[in-house]
Amino acid sequence: MTNIGAGGAAPSLIKASLSRTGKWAGSVAFVGGAASDILNPLAPFAAYVALVASVAALIIAIAIVLRLVLAAKALPALVFATSAAAVAGGVYAVQKETNSQNGVIASLVPAVAGLQQSIGIVSEKVAKIEQTVTQTQKTVEEVKQSTDTVAKKTDEIASAQQQQTQQTAQVQKTTEEVKKQTETLAAGQAQQQAQTEKLQATTEQIAASIDTIAKGFAALAAQGGAIAEPKRPDEFYHNARVYELSGDMLNARRAYLAFAGFDVDAIDPYTRFATLLRVQDGKAGAREVFGALADKGKALSIKLVHILQFDDAQRLDKLNAFIAANPDFAPAYFLLAQEFSEDRLGAQTLADKRNEAKALTRFMAYEKDGGLLKYFVDQTQLADWLDRSRSRLAALGDVLDPSRFVPTLTPMRSNQGWSMTISLPEPATAISWRMGDSGPFTDTGFLALNDQTTGKPMPNPSFEMPGSTVAGIIAVKYLDIRGRETGPFDIRFDPETALQQGDKQILDQFWTSWIAFDAGGNHGLVYFTQMLSYRCAIKEVHYSLNGAALDKLLEIPPCDKKDPYAIPYDAKGYIKVADSVTSMSVQVTYTDGTKSPVREYKRQ
Repeated sequence: MTNIGAGGAAPSLIKASLSRTGKWAGSVAFVGGAASDILNPLAPFAAYVALVASVAALIIAIAIVLRLVLAAKALPALVFATSAAAVAGGVYAVQKETNSQNGVIASLVPAVAGLQQSIGIVSEKVAKIEQTVTQTQKTVEEVKQSTDTVAKKTDEIASAQQQQTQQTAQVQKTTEEVKKQTETLAAGQAQQQAQTEKLQATTEQIAASIDTIAKGFAALAAQGGAIAEPKRPDEFYHNARVYELSGDMLNARRAYLAFAGFDVDAIDPYTRFATLLRVQDGKAGAREVFGALADKGKALSIKLVHILQFDDAQRLDKLNAFIAANPDFAPAYFLLAQEFSEDRLGAQTLADKRNEAKALTRFMAYEKDGGLLKYFVDQTQLADWLDRSRSRLAALGDVLDPSRFVPTLTPMRSNQGWSMTISLPEPATAISWRMGDSGPFTDTGFLALNDQTTGKPMPNPSFEMPGSTVAGIIAVKYLDIRGRETGPFDIRFDPETALQQGDKQILDQFWTSWIAFDAGGNHGLVYFTQMLSYRCAIKEVHYSLNGAALDKLLEIPPCDKKDPYAIPYDAKGYIKVADSVTSMSVQVTYTDGTKSPVREYKRQ
């Protein structure tokens, strides 16, 4: 019963809605359709209205069916949407049917067509305005782009200007720094000059003060006894010597340290102090104490004595470095000479002797005009150094003359070739030689005995060369007893001159064998065989019998350089004499132009 009631009420509701809404909905839909038709030149508004109204009607109908809204409220809207869709759809259908671009009404009513033209003009103006606006916007964008470019350029220019300003400021700053550095350099040079002058004045003051200290020390030494309350450096040095002589090494050490605190640049107090320290603490202890003093003080004497506390090669290297840095510090040369002395080394090489002589000569050169006094507080110490230097230089003699100590070479020719004997100016541990000014050296080897000087095998002083050796240079070098290489020395070798000199030496040395009366039982014959054997040194031989003038000439065959000691088979090596001959006088003229003394031989 309820459903039937409801189904019967639906047509009534629709009917009521049409009666209420249909009138104005139809009117509005008709007006909207007419407006859409008139505005057709601008756009197909009829189709748009029809489509929108149809969709709206469909949505409302679905909502009503699904009871999403009350039918009483939604039916007026459905009626309106349906009416609008029907009217607009009809208008659009007629426009398509008649193919009217301006609409159906405009084709029937000319006044409407004029209105459309006005609307078209307005539309055309609107399009032009839109085009103008678009062009204006484009222009504005271009202007903006140009403005951005100009702004960018302006920023770049500003940045460049800022950079240039910074560079200018940097250049100005650099210029000021250079100027400042130049001023600083000038000030430094002036300060250095002032310091140099001050140092010179200070040096003079130190020399004067050392002279004063030396005089005070001499006076105290004459007085004797320790100073109860020492204050001056000469008093501390005096006390140190007094305590040291009395065996009070502890107080002597304290007094020496107190003296060192004054940083007096005198050599003798520190050498004496170092001797005391080496006795008490060993060389390592002395080195440690003087190392601390050298770090605190400026006196070169302290630094020099510190160097003396090192061992052997290290000490010598440091001493040479000190002298290189302080070439006018005179005491260093005496101490350097001690490094090469016989007392220090035991056995000296020629190089050691030369180094000792050079250092002592340099030290003695400062004695002139009292140049050594400023380095000594105790003048007796200076006198001792000077006496030792003079004594050693006298003993070393002409060791600094290099021509006096060149090895010599004594050639001796035999039928087999040359035997060369080398004479060295000092003991050697090895000898080598070569012919010419290039190529390797050949070692001479060793003899089957030891050298008593070196305790090592004695090097062979001789070597052999063939008889065909031509004139040239023979280079000789050797190792001294410390293994230091000496040489090479170039010695000129002339085979012809060497042969003559060698034969002459033998003839002079063994002149008693020149003549032999009645040799081998051959009575009445006088033999001169030796002179034939060594004839290469002989130019001619004059003789006489029984004390007469040298009026006779022996026949000597010429020298055979290839086989100099072979006597030619046709040579006559004797002369006959009468029984009345009791003596014979002989004189040899050598190839070098010299003559032997007149030798007299008596017949037995």
